[in-house]
Amino acid sequence: MIKDFKIDKEKKQQMIKAIQKFFMEERDEEINEFQASIVLYFIFEKIGPYIYNRAIEDAYLFMTGRIEDLYALQKRDR
Repeated sequence: MIKDFKIDKEKKQQMIKAIQKFFMEERDEEINEFQASIVLYFIFEKIGPYIYNRAIEDAYLFMTGRIEDLYALQKRDR
């Protein structure tokens, strides 16, 4: 599955409960904790990298803009 990915036990349980709730509300389907954890790890493995990379790209663009703002503060020679 996922190498070097760690999530604390409490947060993992909250995510599993959220997945179970989603399946019940949206699909009227009850899934057990094991099934929900498989869905969770699928999301981590297949969808997570896209979200992570997008967040890195957004942070890069934001920081690049702030650096440009910093250069605008330079004193000009008279």
